Amino acid sequence: MAGPLPIADPAPADGLLPTSATTDAASRAFGVYVHVPFCRVRCGYCDFNTYTAGELRGVSQAGYADQAVGEIRFARRVLAGSGAPDRRAATVFLGGGTPTLLPADDLARMLDAIRDEFGLADGAEVTTEANPDSVDADDLRRLADAGFTRVSFGMQSAVPHVLATLDRTHDPARVPLVVRWAREAGLDVSLDLIYGTPGETLADWRTSLEAVLAERPDHVSAYSLIVEDGTKLARRIRRGELAMPDDDLAADMYELADDLLEGAGYAWYEVSNWASDAIHRSRHNLGYWRGDDWWGVGPGAHSHVGGVRWWNAKHPAAYADRLAAGSSPAVGRETLDGRTRETERVLLLTRIRDGVEVSSLHAGGRHAVAGLIAEGLVDARTALGGRLTLTRRGRLLADAVVRRLLED
Repeated sequence: MAGPLPIADPAPADGLLPTSATTDAASRAFGVYVHVPFCRVRCGYCDFNTYTAGELRGVSQAGYADQAVGEIRFARRVLAGSGAPDRRAATVFLGGGTPTLLPADDLARMLDAIRDEFGLADGAEVTTEANPDSVDADDLRRLADAGFTRVSFGMQSAVPHVLATLDRTHDPARVPLVVRWAREAGLDVSLDLIYGTPGETLADWRTSLEAVLAERPDHVSAYSLIVEDGTKLARRIRRGELAMPDDDLAADMYELADDLLEGAGYAWYEVSNWASDAIHRSRHNLGYWRGDDWWGVGPGAHSHVGGVRWWNAKHPAAYADRLAAGSSPAVGRETLDGRTRETERVLLLTRIRDGVEVSSLHAGGRHAVAGLIAEGLVDARTALGGRLTLTRRGRLLADAVVRRLLED
């Protein structure tokens, strides 16, 4: 189960935002995230806000699309009532959970509601996550026909014993099939990997990377496994059934991923993400890293507009009850102060290849740049040109770099 939501101010029942949130909103991109909190099986490492059928306690998956559509309509009223300008959604992302546990028609209805209420920008990026065993060729065709442009498959590994440790249920042999079906439907493809699983060797990781490269996806994500408190994986490690992931091995795995992906023509654009070209970078996720605005639909989903952040009730039943009562599903909200916004700006922009402008840092951060260059953590050429970009070593030590840039 996911951890508790942040402690902050109660969210108003009408959801209306302060004037500060909508000031200059026309200059920021707007995206919509839809959280679908259902999974067939709970993976042992996952602490996302997800529920299997046995955990729903009276809530039906069949009614979820109607609830999400209701929040999308509510979002339109709130933003208009708060004085936000009309903005078409530049990106839409359905995540989870496993969105494709719902029928394709349900996902299409949610997208139709976003189109009806906000409109979609020309060339909008519309993504759904999927497990390799949660879709077939017909599902992918129907999603493409509905307006989806991209699918992100949770491959995680191509090695059976690694998938078993992660409690993943798909057969690795299915990945080439779903990639081919997605291509035939006209969808862009991302493959998502996890490295550092207990028992995974560097050779295992190479096998997974080579399997990805054989499929030539448009985009690859590779995330280091994090052992979250309260998960099945954490309990197994605590009991001594599995070894704690090794940080040095994880660093070797990251370097191997970067070597193989760069060698195959993929360029990193965020610490854990590579794309075949700039067009295929995840524009939705770039919106998060750049501090744009987004509305998060669904149980536990987070939203951000102009420095105001809020989050919805976590359990699907509580979420549904609030919507049925005509109230905002949000349970908490915070308005970020200037210092917090600056910390987040530096933290997030530093992670992407475009980096952060050196001139935008405060004096302590600017002073730190020379030392970071000398230590090989930031690229000297781009830094001297006025923009701070991490080297590979800097990506491995990104948190330490950010701390240096934020020192007074």
